[in-house]
Amino acid sequence: MPLVRVKEKYQVTIPVELRKQARLSVGDYLEAKVDRMGVISLAPKNFVDRRIAEGLDDIKQGRVRGPFDTVEAMLQSLKGAKPAARARKR
Repeated sequence: MPLVRVKEKYQVTIPVELRKQARLSVGDYLEAKVDRMGVISLAPKNFVDRRIAEGLDDIKQGRVRGPFDTVEAMLQSLKGAKPAARARKR
């Protein structure tokens, strides 16, 4: 377990291996808690927001499929087959 030191202004540096495991970036928010035993824990607060941002980026980059009219069309797309053309409603 990596050790960190509390600096003069009560700041700590999160070790590189922990930052990578938690997928932290500069500007991310962490929720800080202290339990009854005095153990401090930090948890990423914007984790859901990051997933939403990744999903929106996928849409912008065209890395999505659908919409599908049927479950069968969705399954064909996942298998790599081209779904049958949709009949247009008039």
